[in-house]
Amino acid sequence: MARSLSPDEAQLWARVTATIRPLSREPEKIPELEGPTAVQRPTVAVRLTTSPVRRAPLAPPVPARPGTTLDGTWDRKLRSGAIQPDRVVDLHGMTLDRAWSAIDAALERASDAGDRVILLVTGHHRPGEPPIQRGRIRAAVHDWLAVSRHASKIAAVRGAHPRHGGGGSLYIVLRRR
Repeated sequence: MARSLSPDEAQLWARVTATIRPLSREPEKIPELEGPTAVQRPTVAVRLTTSPVRRAPLAPPVPARPGTTLDGTWDRKLRSGAIQPDRVVDLHGMTLDRAWSAIDAALERASDAGDRVILLVTGHHRPGEPPIQRGRIRAAVHDWLAVSRHASKIAAVRGAHPRHGGGGSLYIVLRRR
């Protein structure tokens, strides 16, 4: 539920909206405000001649997210299982907090050692009835990696080949230094 604007906020909002130019060439019909928040609206001159379109400046490029920077050769090697991981992190039996700490420490050590591929064993998702909750680590891994202090070092996150755990594991590919 949205809150109501205070009188000061309403007056400020009225001043802001008074400076808006309509997109259409037809004159805008705006009901007049009443009471203490009424603001004198300046008249808007509508030009009927065409003018060159002004383009907004381009937004700065968005940094690549993990998972979008591998070339086809890397993807083929990962899909075929031809890549041997440099480091393996098994999260079985860990709590969410412990798993996050283990991932962070492994990324730190792998980065320092110059490793390129980490095999992250999360376990397969197995639906369970409450109070047993399964698959919470697996569900959180991608979000954790995206906000990790090591996110800029991660080139891609891919599903592992069946020989490395298949759906219960992930490859984390680190960028070259």
